[in-house]
Amino acid sequence: MTQSLGNVFDELSWRGLIALSTDEQDLRAALSAGPVTYYCGFDPTAPSLHMGNLVQLLTMRRLQDFGHKPLALVGGATGLIGDPRMSGERVLNDPATVADWLERIRSQVERFLSFEGENAARVVNNLDWSAPMSAIDFLRDVGKHFRLSRMLSKEAVSARLNSEVGISFTEFSYQLLQGMDFYELYRRYGCTLQTGGSDQWGNLTAGADLTHRVEGVSLHALATPLITKADGTKFGKTEGGAIWLDPEMTSPYAFYQFWLNAEDAKVTDYLKIFTFREREEIDALDAVTRERPAERVAQRALAEDVTSLVHGKEAMVRVREASQALFGRGDLAALDASTLREAVQELPSAAVLRGEHDIAELLATTGLVASRSAGRRTIAEGGAYVNNTKVSSEDATVDVADLLHGRWILLRRGRRSLAVVEAV
Repeated sequence: MTQSLGNVFDELSWRGLIALSTDEQDLRAALSAGPVTYYCGFDPTAPSLHMGNLVQLLTMRRLQDFGHKPLALVGGATGLIGDPRMSGERVLNDPATVADWLERIRSQVERFLSFEGENAARVVNNLDWSAPMSAIDFLRDVGKHFRLSRMLSKEAVSARLNSEVGISFTEFSYQLLQGMDFYELYRRYGCTLQTGGSDQWGNLTAGADLTHRVEGVSLHALATPLITKADGTKFGKTEGGAIWLDPEMTSPYAFYQFWLNAEDAKVTDYLKIFTFREREEIDALDAVTRERPAERVAQRALAEDVTSLVHGKEAMVRVREASQALFGRGDLAALDASTLREAVQELPSAAVLRGEHDIAELLATTGLVASRSAGRRTIAEGGAYVNNTKVSSEDATVDVADLLHGRWILLRRGRRSLAVVEAV
């Protein structure tokens, strides 16, 4: 629903999505004066976007919902180079790989924006204006307006210059390419606002500076904060790496579980940033979290909303049912083989030959207990389950008849410790 144009700044501020901006008063005035054309860039440096990119996609959608016009830039040019990283030089991907990743990312971006109406979104590729430009033209028309002192002050560049690995001229030049993007989008589409993460602030302002030098106009930049966990570590990282939007890289089940496991201290912040729930709903969920944290009502709402946004309502329902079934709150037998396979991929596992096996031994083999004798004690204390059925005998066994879909046995110790045995 399109809302009052200027109110979007307050909406973004309330949701904790403004870390930095160019002159706030001028930006508010520009947003109130009429529809603003804005852009955010997404480089194909991987086959999929990740959770950090999702912050930008949803910020773009919020601006669009308030009546402003989005340009989603896929970096066919910048993706061939890559933004300098603190950790070291990127491996350059070949053009065919980058082109393939670009199309994948384009399809992901398109799911979050509306391409209808007066403020319909447009997807643009910076290779369209970078590829035809010669090196001489680039140096004369773009490089001439950049000052080394400003470029060297960028955090990633400064850190790399002072490290043993150093930085190549290729990555150092990334600022020029992204700066040129903002200028070209201003020239072609009247784009006057760029959004991005706060770690990209130097790149965001580079384009505004270039356009001011060439055209004498002032453009705007708005940066969102880096989203972190309660301990301050970067958001979107797990033991297995980034949380990807591609279901082949992060399964919908793992995606759902990631949000379901959100910390109480951060779940309200995540609801503001990653869902479209209104203030009253989020305040109510925050109150429940503070009063009855064990119920994890806010986490369930978060997991359902974000999984539906990224993977669709049908996939969300499927993985929600799987999650409930694995922890004894649903029917394991009702899960289809593909859903069960997706769910158990996230669990500690052990492979065994088909046949009869001692349950106490399996508890130890999967790491749910330290030894077979500890497994027998767990059974005696009533804390062991096979396929959600409590094990009553310390000498109990399982065989082929107990396999789910002819392949898996689900073990559980207590309420939340799970493992899977796969028969091979």
